[in-house]
Amino acid sequence: MAAPGSGGGSRLLVQYVVVRSDLLHSLSWPLGAVITQACHAATAAIHLHYSDPDTQEYLTHLDTMHKVVLQAPDETCLSSLSATLSEKGIAHKLWMEQPENIATCLALKPYPKETVQPFLKKLKLFK
Repeated sequence: MAAPGSGGGSRLLVQYVVVRSDLLHSLSWPLGAVITQACHAATAAIHLHYSDPDTQEYLTHLDTMHKVVLQAPDETCLSSLSATLSEKGIAHKLWMEQPENIATCLALKPYPKETVQPFLKKLKLFK
């Protein structure tokens, strides 16, 4: 499936962001603070993998980029996901909030959806 407006030749590239839902629902973080964590992780993942061909292609379609924000129930689940992604060679950035040094979210570099969706299929959309 081609990204809208891409001329039909491009693959659908998606940047997945996984946010701890307990930050909002159990730990009562302000919504803006949780959104900020996701923004930090997404920006860091793009920066760290800026020269990657998929990242470069993703950035050429700024007006039609695709992001999917998923939720992990807690820090244990998020850290486990990060370990699995690392083991499978899936490039991502686990965002650690400082100075507390707690994992709040992670973001993958842009990938074709079919490449990474199997690792994320058990997670629900963030709400």
